[in-house]
Amino acid sequence: MIEFRRAQAFDLPDIVAMLADDPLGAGREDASLPLARGYVDAFNAIHADPNQLLAVAVDGGEVIGTLQITFLAGLSRKGAWRGQIEAVRIASRRRSGGIGRQMIEWAIGECRARGCSLVQLTTDRSRADAHRFYEDLGFTGSHLGYKKTL
Repeated sequence: MIEFRRAQAFDLPDIVAMLADDPLGAGREDASLPLARGYVDAFNAIHADPNQLLAVAVDGGEVIGTLQITFLAGLSRKGAWRGQIEAVRIASRRRSGGIGRQMIEWAIGECRARGCSLVQLTTDRSRADAHRFYEDLGFTGSHLGYKKTL
């Protein structure tokens, strides 16, 4: 039985390892121990913010998935709240087993429980499999996103 819960500090090495175990993450993450201080500082900031939810999927005590939800207040759509899902990862040895679907459905439920009227996410253009996955879950590619590295 897979459990979804708020991440704890002791989950951080497993989370960073999943972020790094990915073609895009391999070039921007560092899962070596001890973890870089930036990961710990970011975790502490996320954990302290009531509008952030860093979550993990756990099976038999093993962390096998992660994602982050940011709850965003906005004036558009009559002051609607949004749930922004990011950094979705499943441990490589557990992919294609339905865990990602369960995790996203759980995250959508968390957004509903917080009163969000919209759930949004972005995914890298190169991730064609992820695009199909999110479309199968009812998401539509309605916007074009931009990022600028600072």
